[in-house]
Amino acid sequence: MTLAQALAKARTEEDVKDAYISALGLKGVSKNLVDIQTQEVWFEAKAVSTPPIVMFAQLMFYIRAAKKRGEAIPAFLAVIDRDKAAIMPTEKALPMLDDKSIVWPKSGSGAGKELASQIAPYVQTHIVEYEIAHDEAAFIKAVKDAIKQRRIIRTPITPDNLRQVFDRWVAMVGEELGVKAQADYAVLFFADIMHDGKAEAMNNLPARLLMTAAGPTFLLNGETYDLANDHGYRNFWAIYHRPPEQRHRHYLLERRDSLLPVDEQKFKGAYYTPLHIVDKAYDQLRATLGDNWQDRYLVWDMCAGVGNLEAKHSNLRNVFMSTLDQADVTIMKSNPAFAGAEIFQYDYLNDDVTDFGEIDYSLSGKVPMALRQAIVDAREGAKGAKPLLVLINPPYAESGSGIGKGDENKIGVEKTRINGWMREMNVGYASKELFTQFLVRIRHELPTAKLAMFSTLKYVNAPNFEPFRRVWQATYLDGFVVHSRAFDGLKGNFPIGFLVWDQGKRAQLADVATIALNRSGTLVGEKVYAVRPASSFLNVWLAKTVAKGAPALPLSNALTVARNPRKKKWYDGALGYLYASNNDMQHAGQETVITSSIFTGGNGGGAYLTSVNLWQSAIVFSVRLLANHTWQNHNDQFLQPSEPLTDEFKSDCLVWMLFAGKNLTAGADGLRWNDRDWSLVNHFIPFTENEVGAKGRFESDFMVRYMAGMTFSPEAQAVLDEGRKLWTRFHATSFPRKIRDEYKLGRPDAGWYQIRRALEAYGDTELTDFDPFKTAYSALTAKLRPQVYEFGFLPK
Repeated sequence: MTLAQALAKARTEEDVKDAYISALGLKGVSKNLVDIQTQEVWFEAKAVSTPPIVMFAQLMFYIRAAKKRGEAIPAFLAVIDRDKAAIMPTEKALPMLDDKSIVWPKSGSGAGKELASQIAPYVQTHIVEYEIAHDEAAFIKAVKDAIKQRRIIRTPITPDNLRQVFDRWVAMVGEELGVKAQADYAVLFFADIMHDGKAEAMNNLPARLLMTAAGPTFLLNGETYDLANDHGYRNFWAIYHRPPEQRHRHYLLERRDSLLPVDEQKFKGAYYTPLHIVDKAYDQLRATLGDNWQDRYLVWDMCAGVGNLEAKHSNLRNVFMSTLDQADVTIMKSNPAFAGAEIFQYDYLNDDVTDFGEIDYSLSGKVPMALRQAIVDAREGAKGAKPLLVLINPPYAESGSGIGKGDENKIGVEKTRINGWMREMNVGYASKELFTQFLVRIRHELPTAKLAMFSTLKYVNAPNFEPFRRVWQATYLDGFVVHSRAFDGLKGNFPIGFLVWDQGKRAQLADVATIALNRSGTLVGEKVYAVRPASSFLNVWLAKTVAKGAPALPLSNALTVARNPRKKKWYDGALGYLYASNNDMQHAGQETVITSSIFTGGNGGGAYLTSVNLWQSAIVFSVRLLANHTWQNHNDQFLQPSEPLTDEFKSDCLVWMLFAGKNLTAGADGLRWNDRDWSLVNHFIPFTENEVGAKGRFESDFMVRYMAGMTFSPEAQAVLDEGRKLWTRFHATSFPRKIRDEYKLGRPDAGWYQIRRALEAYGDTELTDFDPFKTAYSALTAKLRPQVYEFGFLPK
């Protein structure tokens, strides 16, 4: 099949990608943020015909981000859709990255016609376009020729990435040389990088590199060192460019004595950040703060632990490291990797904090004079003063609950002197969190400092932190999120953010655009965290009612009475109860059900279902369960719809709710609680007795009357039709007493929970085929899921 034929059959963007991958015979393909990524060529793909310049604009956004992070850049860029393709050399587009007048969007998805018009003068004349119907062979040949050239734009070696480059060199090259003394690694490393592959770029180095036909040979102190295997050597120099620029060479040599191979085990302290993630943090800082940031900024890490965040710093004389435990101070001071850094014991949440909300360094005398002066100079804007950067991975502990790093759930853990400040600031729940306590003192003490912090994202968009966000304000610069599983000891699937802030520019937090990295640090996408007031959240959209009736039967499942519940009243005229607790994706899957009486979930939160709010309830129930939880959207808040809702969407959600696994409504007698027997009436039967062959009268026909006159989509109608068959089979089955007792089948108005569970339990005797229903329900799910985003219930 030709490429043109495959594209003619393509229905989705994935089909388009696969057609090109097959036709071009691409190897080593990954599909992440860049649609098709190989070492030699990056492709942007669209399912529909799109102007090439618009697609190149999106690719250039990714090229710019990769270049800023010091990552390898391909030699060629290509754009493809079902009708045409285009290719260009990346190097022709690079000059535009120095044009400060170009306004870049916050995310690749925001790269459209506006950016395209700005980049067009740079790239338009270098783009070669192909109509696939006529030029298929020419395009395939052009791409294959580009791949054969294997030209890659390499990453330069600079003062900012020296430590990172050295660590990679040791792992990929140095360990293949059989070096006896670790101190010799740095000498051999400089002999290698100060060589252009043909001749030495600097003379009089302690070690030399000779390039022979057999490969590289290193000379040091009369000894020769050859590579046991040259695979790592070739890979290393496929990534980095040598020699360093002339302006950096002497500065880099001055850093030589601070370079020793990093032993990762030395950095596995209580608040350990994996070194491959630290690498990404330093890439981010270079991209955000600019070249030579390590020379221009003084760094203070007041949660240093054993120093892993500073393990990649190349200029330790600009670094201050403090930590709570004296034992960690001893470890850091004994580590040659930190030679030149100022290291001291300091309890940042208690030391030097006065009763009057001030900082008085004379109280402890621990803060070095050089740091004190730097703080004063930065605050006063002294001429020539170096700006301050706070670089931290603070503890995540909170009082009574939390995640993470060893001391979560400690009662009273939040009781520090900073906590006393926060209670007076009326920041509510945030005062329990240790990491927000750090933020409060940092803002007070270092109001103009840049802040780069690893943390959860609760302070960005969680509703409990809205009072904190009104007090703590800063301008977001850039950052990334990484899977929590990258960190030892963290359970669950959620994002850890490394976000960079400018505290000197106060601003209310707005949407936070990040790139997303998996646990290995590989780029997998983009993620924007929406920052909205709690008044716009979905959990305040539903029209709620206040109970004024008699006591209500408390349930912990469809038919299970809750143990030791708080007593609640019933709302007269209610049809059931919607339990929909915390408003974020983290909790939605576990904390969303409907029941025939009140549901006593662990976190509270719910509403009585009435004929007035049922349409909203069905939507709230459905959108909370339709979206799949991922580590990236873990903190996303459900929002009120931003687009008008259609009648079809409303009826689709109603049907989806009625046949959802979390529909726990039931009809039952004999539930014992509070010294009496209780009954449940099921108001959620979408069929009449005659339609399903019931042998008795349903006590309520509310749902049939409610749905009368509704028009259902083909997908919803298919679910109703298949559901009716299961309801009919249930009423035609004579269940044994064990099943009847377990699911309380003494009434005709059994609910969906009872019907499916009873049929499943009876499967050993009479197997019920659920597959047709599952197929229909899956089709309705597939239709509704993207609409959760289209109508604005979750940020796209």
